[in-house]
Amino acid sequence: MSIRSAITLSGDKPPLPVLLGFAGGPDDRDPAEQRLAQVAAACPLAGAMLALAMAAAMVASGFGTVTLVLSLVTVLAFAGLTLCVGTRLGWPPYRRARGAALAAGLLAVATLSMLEEVGIGLAGMMPLGAATLLVGAIGLVGLAVQPVRGVVLVFGAGLVVAMAVMVGAALVWFEALALLGALALTMLRLGQLDRHGTAEQVRQTGRGRHAERMVAEFEEQGTGWFWETDRHGRITYISARVAAEIAEHDPHPLGRLLTEIFRMDGAGAGTATERTLAFHLSSRTSFSDYPVCAAGDAAGGRWWSMGGRPLVDELDRFQGFIGTGADLTELRRSEAEITRLALFDGLTGLANRQRMRQSIDKMLAQVAEGHRPAGLFLMDLDRFKAVNDTLGHQAGDALLKQVGQRLQRGVGDRGLVGRMGGDEFKVLLPGIAGRQSLATLAEDLIAALSQPYAILGTSVTIGCSVGIAIAPDDGTDRDTLVRNADLALYAAKAAGRGVHRFYSADMLAGARDRQQLEGDLRAALPAGEFNLCYQPVVRTVDAVVIGYEALIRWRHPVRGLVSPADFIPVAEECGLIGAIGEWVLRTACNEAARWPRDVRVAVNVSPVQFANPQLPGIVASALARSGLAPDRLELEITEGVFLKGSDSSDRMFAALKGLGVRLALDDFGTGYSSLGYLRTAPFDKIKIDQSFVRGAAQPGNRNAAIIRAIVMLADTLGMETTAEGVEIQDEIELVRSLGCSHIQGYVYGRPAPAAEVAAALGIDGRAVPSGFRVSRPSRTRLLRSARVTIAGRTHDVRVRDISITGAMIEGLPAHGAEVDAELRIELVEGRSIAARISWTDRKRAGIHFAAPIDLSILSEPGPVASIRRIA
Repeated sequence: MSIRSAITLSGDKPPLPVLLGFAGGPDDRDPAEQRLAQVAAACPLAGAMLALAMAAAMVASGFGTVTLVLSLVTVLAFAGLTLCVGTRLGWPPYRRARGAALAAGLLAVATLSMLEEVGIGLAGMMPLGAATLLVGAIGLVGLAVQPVRGVVLVFGAGLVVAMAVMVGAALVWFEALALLGALALTMLRLGQLDRHGTAEQVRQTGRGRHAERMVAEFEEQGTGWFWETDRHGRITYISARVAAEIAEHDPHPLGRLLTEIFRMDGAGAGTATERTLAFHLSSRTSFSDYPVCAAGDAAGGRWWSMGGRPLVDELDRFQGFIGTGADLTELRRSEAEITRLALFDGLTGLANRQRMRQSIDKMLAQVAEGHRPAGLFLMDLDRFKAVNDTLGHQAGDALLKQVGQRLQRGVGDRGLVGRMGGDEFKVLLPGIAGRQSLATLAEDLIAALSQPYAILGTSVTIGCSVGIAIAPDDGTDRDTLVRNADLALYAAKAAGRGVHRFYSADMLAGARDRQQLEGDLRAALPAGEFNLCYQPVVRTVDAVVIGYEALIRWRHPVRGLVSPADFIPVAEECGLIGAIGEWVLRTACNEAARWPRDVRVAVNVSPVQFANPQLPGIVASALARSGLAPDRLELEITEGVFLKGSDSSDRMFAALKGLGVRLALDDFGTGYSSLGYLRTAPFDKIKIDQSFVRGAAQPGNRNAAIIRAIVMLADTLGMETTAEGVEIQDEIELVRSLGCSHIQGYVYGRPAPAAEVAAALGIDGRAVPSGFRVSRPSRTRLLRSARVTIAGRTHDVRVRDISITGAMIEGLPAHGAEVDAELRIELVEGRSIAARISWTDRKRAGIHFAAPIDLSILSEPGPVASIRRIA
């Protein structure tokens, strides 16, 4: 019966036949069957008692005819009763109840008649005994049929009617009817109580079955399970699914001790509270959320969360434990994955930034406790961006994976390798602080990472720069140590990349100076500290000045004149190059528009400016406001712009050419150096970098061949060529013979302010060469103290550049420093070199050594501490 049916049974008023068990619906079948089964169970005892009573009655009556007939009727009636309460007939329960009632009524009349025949009609002990047995049998039959209220009522009615008939008096009839009514009311009330009881039983049964189904579904399909133990901690119940999983590693859990079946997680809640399962079982205390796995599962493939409480009976006596569990396996896997993602790089599998932070902090704590010092490498890949830009991010990711593998192989168990993001890596080396050991490892890693890589069918070669800091000397906290390693890395990049550098205190001073320079740079433009100088560009054929290149100069109020090589990179890094570049463009256009001749003005455009979609608008505005003709403006663009997307570069080139300005490719041969873009980029000129021009006139130098090849390429493409950095007069003839159309360099003049340019253009349009006539050996620019002895007097001077044959010095006295004067210069403490003055210019002078010197002596200290090398 369903719960809904049970509610209907308990809420509606049923009819009389239903209360008496003579009628009912499908929902009444089970309760009616149960009541008939109870009657059937009691019938054998009642039948035995009845048989004994009939036997005594027949003996007492001398086997009289009436007694025999009544005994036969009694047997038949009891047989009918027994048959109806049984299941052999296959009738519905209410139909069998009606048959049982008829048989019970007939049985009541027959037995009471027999009692009247034996107990009243006969005298003596035998009849009295038979009568007593009959009364007992009648009572026992009444007790047997009492579960079916209608059968009891009919049985009672039979007794009452039979008694009234036998007595015959009116008063007896009245009393019999009253007794019968009372019996009927009693049976009806009992029927109602049975009805309510049946409804409640059906309700409870339905709930129980529903709960069983829910529990079974939960155990089979869900992640939860149930368990129970006896008073001794032995498993009496456990969900079948969990039992099967435990049985894969151990014997079946039923009957075994709970503490033998499960083992706790060493990192779980149990050890955190220092309480185990055995503790709770022995102390009979509740527990929850204890991570456990099968004791025999050494690999820990399946984990559960387990909780339980003591189970007591109604007398508060301990019966055992009952509890639940839940599958933790997927949760632990998810947590492990979250931990992996939180502490490991998703691409390379190396330690990530968070784990490296934790490891560095732990290492520094050990160093503070007296452990051996440790080293930290900060590594950055060289030329990785070019791989990403040319081959795509998929190739870049594949390259990073291989880099990570090589680093792990190279470091091994000596330290921890981590990726910080992009192409930046860290290596933490606890217990390794020897500079030589660290230097050797750094060189090995650089060599390993510099070997070719096979990426998507392409051979790729990159490099690596390494900055090294040592704890605790270079930092006792993480931020300081990492900062100093970063400064060392910056120094390694500045040294030409592919090298390593150890941190030194002057690096921090340089970084602070750079930071100060950035702050001053932000204030320089509003303060008007910038100005432009212009270097002439001369036509090779007739030495006529055809234009000037605008060069920015910054006169700092404290530092003095700051070189563009120092502040332009800072401006590009801090985002000021756009504003500075726009100021240069507008100022150059305004000043060139006032020149007396229509010569060109060239303005440099950085890759950052070129990538700005607003650049064509800025150029158009500068031309419009200044009134400068577009063909007089030449924009010099470096090869770095081609590392960006070709589509955006093509659109920018088209927009600029649409304005009518000229485009020049600056520093050709030193950057990207791919000839493919020359087919489509609308350049009017190629500027050959000064690194190819310098020394080209010296015998055996290959630069001349390179210049010739570039000129032939430009001529074929219809482009002009400008040779940059020409400083020696014999280089003019060489450049002219190689076919270059223009020359730019100190040989035709240093950069000058706009007013001097205007004045020079108003006098004569030709340029006159100056400076050295013949190329000399390559020079090294430096700033070094030295001592010069001339005319018997010793003077402190500064060496500004030097070669194997001579040097340029500053600080000679005004008297005695004439051309061809003999002197001795002390570049190294205690070692003087004979020389003579070849030229003088104010306080500067060029000296020629009596014999070529070995420049390696410059590594030794001078008479006064060396200041710094600047190129």
